[in-house]
Amino acid sequence: MIQQTLDKLYQMKLSGMADSVREQIANPTAASLSFEDRIALAVDRQWDLKENRALARRLYIAKLKQQAAIEDIDFRAHRGLDKGVLLSIGECNFIGSHSNIIITGPTGVGKTYIACAIANRACRRGFLVRYFGCGTLLSAATVARGDGSYSSFLTRLEKTDLLVIDDWGMYPLDSDAARDIFEILEDRAHRGSTLIVSQVPIENWYDIIAAPTIADAILDRLVHNAYRIELTGESMRKKLSPLTDTND
Repeated sequence: MIQQTLDKLYQMKLSGMADSVREQIANPTAASLSFEDRIALAVDRQWDLKENRALARRLYIAKLKQQAAIEDIDFRAHRGLDKGVLLSIGECNFIGSHSNIIITGPTGVGKTYIACAIANRACRRGFLVRYFGCGTLLSAATVARGDGSYSSFLTRLEKTDLLVIDDWGMYPLDSDAARDIFEILEDRAHRGSTLIVSQVPIENWYDIIAAPTIADAILDRLVHNAYRIELTGESMRKKLSPLTDTND
């Protein structure tokens, strides 16, 4: 009888509940638990399995460049990082209000690591995240235009709760690239948050965008409602061994 019940649970894709029931049968101490407690254990196991699978899928979709966590950030390093501000951002309320984040600073101070840590936290809070290097994002837009899937490409980005664009300003944006960035941001306006990582100070962004009119529109959508994290200091790569360096 119990085997038939287990088989049905597996067929209904309730493997978490089935595994919990098996463990309860094998564990003599489980017999002392009430019916309600035993049911709760089985349901909790199924719930945890479902949540873990969903998280794994969100992390797979995000394709974060680094495995990073806010809990692992070194706040002792002298780089202008405010712990209170970052922990507040880590609550992910900025996504609900569709605010942006801009992280700037010289190479090696941990910009990408911090961005990935925030993105990782967002994934764990149930948000859909996608990470791109700026060049990769623009290449994907070009390919989508060429194969006729550009509309679907924009839709995927529009439905993304947090879009991370790394290496912003690494190369100047010509008029075509500026147009693509504008269309991506315009479709996401008031729908999602964007996290920008850049070595270029915000005041110099206008100079890297070829089309002045589009530059005004892009900066307006990125900067006016953004939290700013401006990092300073010496490259952390000089302080860490190759085996422990995970910061950008």
